[in-house]
Amino acid sequence: MTVAPIDVALDANIEGHLIGSPVSIIREFTSAVGSGPRLHRHPYVETFVIHRGRALFTVGDQQVVGTGGQVLVVPALVDHRFEVLDGGTYEATHIHASDRFITEWLE
Repeated sequence: MTVAPIDVALDANIEGHLIGSPVSIIREFTSAVGSGPRLHRHPYVETFVIHRGRALFTVGDQQVVGTGGQVLVVPALVDHRFEVLDGGTYEATHIHASDRFITEWLE
């Protein structure tokens, strides 16, 4: 078996099935305050690894500010969204526990 690294842009989506992985990844990189996805959910866990910046996450009926150096785990089938806050560039890796993105948009 040969293992080769895959170059990933700072703002990219990679479905796992395309690279032989059981997970899919979104690389988020933005300084646009207020940007982020509208309310949605997935039939699998989504893990947010926040590298830098800040975002306000709404997860179910809770709100939490995620900042660089933190990890936030959203359980399967829980409604969630986030919006980038001021204070610099938000950079994160969003790990979807599925080899394909499956999203139910709620708004």
